[in-house]
Amino acid sequence: MTDEQGEAATPVDHVFSALADPTRRQLLDLLAARGEATATELAEHVPVSRQAVVKHLSLLDAAGLVAGTRVGREVRYAVKPAALDATARWMSALAVDWDRRLATVKRIAEAAERDARP
Repeated sequence: MTDEQGEAATPVDHVFSALADPTRRQLLDLLAARGEATATELAEHVPVSRQAVVKHLSLLDAAGLVAGTRVGREVRYAVKPAALDATARWMSALAVDWDRRLATVKRIAEAAERDARP
C-alpha cells in the first residue's frame, strides 16, 4: 500500500490512518474495555449501523489493531496491542529526538545571551 506521495505506507501510517476516525477510536476503546465483542454488540454503542461497524472493524484489522475470530456463526473482535505498542515506541523515539533538538536550541540561545551581556 502507498501513501499520497507514492511511498510505501508503514505500519505506523496504517495505525494513524485507522485512528484518524473518531468512530474507529470509539470502537477500539469499547473493545479494550470489554475484551472482545461482536459487530452487533459494538453497534449498540456507536451512532452508526452494524454494516458500518463491520467496515470500521475491517480497517482496524488491516492496521493490525484488532483481530476477528469466528465462534460459531459470529465473529468476535479483540484488540491486538502490538501495533499500538509499535506506534507508541515510534512516538516516544520522536519525542526524545525533539527533546534533544530543543535542548540544543536552548543551549545555543543561553550561550548567545551570555555572550551578548556587557
